[in-house]
Amino acid sequence: MAASILATPLACRSCLARAPALTARSSPAYISGARAKRRVRFDPTIRATSDSTDTGTVGTAATVLGAVSNPLLLYSLFVLKTTGSGLPPGPYGLYGAAEGVAYLVVFGIVGWSLVKKVRTGSGLPGTGLGAVEGLSFLSIVAAVVVFGLEFAEKGSLPGPTG
Repeated sequence: MAASILATPLACRSCLARAPALTARSSPAYISGARAKRRVRFDPTIRATSDSTDTGTVGTAATVLGAVSNPLLLYSLFVLKTTGSGLPPGPYGLYGAAEGVAYLVVFGIVGWSLVKKVRTGSGLPGTGLGAVEGLSFLSIVAAVVVFGLEFAEKGSLPGPTG
């Protein structure tokens, strides 16, 4: 306190020396009736829930669908490379439909991730969704490689007839 008084101009030193000290009872929070309220200090190390691993319903659904779709897509690429055609239609066309939905889910996750990276500079939140995001990018790279090799060998990609 003495150092701050000495650093002020001469006219103010006498004012500061006579001014009453600021106590807890003279603070604006006490005077306004907030005595019972607990004072919370800002801590920059604490992050909001939206920045943490909370992904919400859409994020949870994307995590589950991506965790199922990525292995299915990779298996489909393996079958395409080894047999020259995609998955067989299966009973009632369920295998073929699942393969198509898997491609849509993986491309959707990659698209969502790219939009988020452009807007915010970071990837999708959460550990599970982040893992699915990384696996989706790897699946897209694998698809580009397998489709490229298939096109180079046969001159086209297999159509609905195989």
